[in-house]
Amino acid sequence: MKKSDLVLGLYILAAIVFLIVPIPSLLLDVLLALNIAIAMIILFNALFSREALDMSSFPTVLLFTTIFRISLNISSTKLILSTGDPGNVVRTFGEFVGGGDLVIGAIVFLILILVQFMVINKGSERVAEVTARFTLDAMPGKQMAIDADLNTGAITDTEARERREKLQAESAFFGAMDGATKYVKGDATAGLIITAINIVGGLITGVMNQGMPMADALQKYTILTIGDGLVSQIPSILISLATGLLVTKVSKEADLSEVLVSQLFSIPKVLYIVGGALIFFGIATPLNVIVFCAYGAAFIICGRMINAKIEESNIEDEVAATEDNADEIRKPENVTALLQVDPIELEFGYGIIPLADVNQGGDLLDRVVMIRRQIALELGCVVPIIRLRDNIQLNPNQYVIKIKGIPVSDGEILFDHYMAMNPGYVEEEITGIPTFEPSFHLPAIWITENQRERAESLGYTVVDPPSIIATHLTEVVKNNLSELLSRQDVQNLINNVKEANETLVSELVPKQLGVGEIQKVLQNLLHEGISIRDLVTIFETLADNAAVTRDTDVLTEYVRQSLKRAISNKYFPNGETTSVVTLDPQIEQEIMGAVKQTEQGAYLTLDPEKTQGIMNSVRDEVSKLENLGRNPIVITSPIVRMYFKKLTSDYFKDLIVISYSEIDTNVELQSVGMVTS
Repeated sequence: MKKSDLVLGLYILAAIVFLIVPIPSLLLDVLLALNIAIAMIILFNALFSREALDMSSFPTVLLFTTIFRISLNISSTKLILSTGDPGNVVRTFGEFVGGGDLVIGAIVFLILILVQFMVINKGSERVAEVTARFTLDAMPGKQMAIDADLNTGAITDTEARERREKLQAESAFFGAMDGATKYVKGDATAGLIITAINIVGGLITGVMNQGMPMADALQKYTILTIGDGLVSQIPSILISLATGLLVTKVSKEADLSEVLVSQLFSIPKVLYIVGGALIFFGIATPLNVIVFCAYGAAFIICGRMINAKIEESNIEDEVAATEDNADEIRKPENVTALLQVDPIELEFGYGIIPLADVNQGGDLLDRVVMIRRQIALELGCVVPIIRLRDNIQLNPNQYVIKIKGIPVSDGEILFDHYMAMNPGYVEEEITGIPTFEPSFHLPAIWITENQRERAESLGYTVVDPPSIIATHLTEVVKNNLSELLSRQDVQNLINNVKEANETLVSELVPKQLGVGEIQKVLQNLLHEGISIRDLVTIFETLADNAAVTRDTDVLTEYVRQSLKRAISNKYFPNGETTSVVTLDPQIEQEIMGAVKQTEQGAYLTLDPEKTQGIMNSVRDEVSKLENLGRNPIVITSPIVRMYFKKLTSDYFKDLIVISYSEIDTNVELQSVGMVTS
């Protein structure tokens, strides 16, 4: 057991024991002194902490000190009523602090109770309640701000995680403080009740049990009771003050003393006005001339000193700024920062800025965050941070999507307009500005806000500008995700899997495959739109087959076959009969005969005329599927699939090639044609 655990356990155990077992007056003196010391430690820690979370354990400390103080109050009450000797500390507080006078002691005690109960406790309770409510209400907005900063690159993933943890800690702390202030309020109420009970009990004990005259009993027990109340309430007031300091603490940049001095004594004209007013009061009224004039002169002198310091600081700032500008001019250009290339960039003209500006109601940043989440769920890959920046060289309504600094796609929108697309069954057309949808290059028209409802009622698909940009960006990212997957990303994925599958990862990496080889397999899967979210199955398949071959293309085929349930669910959902195109066995034999194996991998040596004939047949058969409204899917044998995909990739970008081994047994297929030469 650690020493801190032992001390804390003894502290709580002592409080429980003192509620039951009587303690001698000497031990009570020691414990009361300890109670006062702990209260002072808490107060000054709260005073000099930079922010409230520096004392995140305060609600628990408040509970512990309250129960300890109540147990001491009960112990002192036992001694007062049983022996009339509660010890030196209680007696001293009653006689010295109260002036040895019953009336003075009672008044001082009542004033302390009123100050604590009506001023400090009431204010702290209200501030804690409001702070807790506003902290909880502000959490969604703060979380969105963190996501926006992360998305724009203003902060790193580590900083974002730290901010989220701090945000959760703040909400938990202020929520706990809202309830903890009730301890302070209840403690003050209990102290007042205990004092009244002690006075009545002391009178009864002194008169009936000890035969004392009423006046003597009242004098003795009332002073002892007031001393007992003072020795309990003074630490209680200190902790109440600490509670108020914590819930009202707003500065996170400097100590409270520095903040107060800088804010109260930083404007010279304020000190001039106050000093002049005090001198006027001293001269023009019967008030003490020496005191008020001395204070007034001191404030005026202080204002003059601060004004001189401000002027000196301004001159130093001007000189420093001039020197910095000169140094910047003389300094050779730092080209290192210019060498960094962002994985994904979205540049837009100044007309699109309102869509990305949160202050103007734009939600493009939130949509970009959702894009990263959507792709992570759909394809199992973490999309790099997407940079958003304006570019005055673009047309006002133009935007450009860049991958690794190179523009790969662009589009143009009309602000305050909507894009309406005809899904194919609209009978009555609507007028608008002709255009093309940027993601899939479908014909569309721009319409105004007034035309939106009518267009939707006619069957048009109506999309707002932020959705157009978000959809376009999503498709571009998906199409280039294999290129964006770096070795470091793969290493991060491996580390995530290793937490729950250490044996699997230890067997695979680096004994059988390196990070680069696993990267190639995952890139092959992403290039054809296959999710890599089930990394455990992928890694197990690689571990089973890496001993046979290290050809990443062949390993990709093994992985695809192990993911056949996911592939079937993607292309053949709901168990419906799906129309596909098959590959002529003769063509498959010719393709396999043209495969040449080298140390760098396999490649095809197919005759160009033969290749062109196959491509023409593929075009004819795929058109049949498109006329039926089906995806262009070609089914091949497992050994031919990857070569046929490579053969057709330059001619048909969206062609889906699947082998028989990648189709689940419950899928029903219907061939509408066969690819021949």
